[in-house]
Amino acid sequence: MMMRPVPILTAAWRSHIIICQTRSRFISLRRYASRRSNHNELPSYIKYGFIIPMTGLTIGSVYAYYSCLDYAPYTERKRLICTNPKWEQEMGHKQYKELLQKFKGDILPADHRASVTVQRVGSRIAAAAQSFSAQYGQTIDTTNATSSPHTYTVVRSPEANAFVIPGNHVFVLTGLFRYAHNEDDLASVLGHEMAHNIARHAGERVSESILMTILSRLVLILDPTGILFTLLVPAQQLLVALPHSREHEVEADKIGIVLASEACYDPRSAKIVFSRMKEDGDKKSVSPPEFISTHPGYDTRLSYFDKWMPDALERYNKDGGNKCRAIREQMKRARKMAASMHNATERRSR
Repeated sequence: MMMRPVPILTAAWRSHIIICQTRSRFISLRRYASRRSNHNELPSYIKYGFIIPMTGLTIGSVYAYYSCLDYAPYTERKRLICTNPKWEQEMGHKQYKELLQKFKGDILPADHRASVTVQRVGSRIAAAAQSFSAQYGQTIDTTNATSSPHTYTVVRSPEANAFVIPGNHVFVLTGLFRYAHNEDDLASVLGHEMAHNIARHAGERVSESILMTILSRLVLILDPTGILFTLLVPAQQLLVALPHSREHEVEADKIGIVLASEACYDPRSAKIVFSRMKEDGDKKSVSPPEFISTHPGYDTRLSYFDKWMPDALERYNKDGGNKCRAIREQMKRARKMAASMHNATERRSR
């Protein structure tokens, strides 16, 4: 009698074999994927020698940038400033000593009529600057920008210029008196220069220089050929440095007429002085386009004075003008006394 053949593999065994085959294929795929992943992974020298340091430097730079954001007094302009007022003053004191050596022999004596006038007008502007800083300073450090005693140095020079360096060192070059014919005119110039100091524009320029140095290093790391760097330098000048310089000048103009009016000097003299400079400049040479200049054009500045003058005159004429009327009488007596002392000194020297 013929017997039916017994199936070699039952259904259960066939399922077991299929599962084992599938598992084997899955393991093979994982090993293949792992080998592919290891093959595509960045070399460790790139990961640890470039990407991680660059990421850390970028994060640190962004943090430092936002930590250094500040607001200028009175105008509320947002700006980058990472220097300390104390450091700025120390640098100013150092520069002051260097300038004294540079101008040695051309510095007018303290009892010279021009020196006495600059001292008298500057002292009133400095007092107004101290009050202004206390009122509009955003931080204690900003107020400290005017805490050092002021020095006044008048230099015999044909150049029409005046400047104030950190540490409250005021320099006036005698060529300025071609345009500043009286104390009101001089006050408008000194107010502008002291405004630079109050707003800490020197600290801003240093901060921008530090930022650009860091950015330049990053650019050279990214592009060792230096092509991007050669494009960065003129772009930084045209798009950052020059616009900020013009912005500083406009801001100093705005704060300057406030200081002059608070010190009871006629703020309208600012427009008169710049009008004289404009007329003289138009006769001598053609001014460069404003977008490549460190200073705004005279027409731009004169238009801003028209915009700000109502507020300045309101300050000048507050209390019905009684306050400034009395102070200007004191100024008049002080001028007469200074003139008498000057004449007496000249008679003794003959």
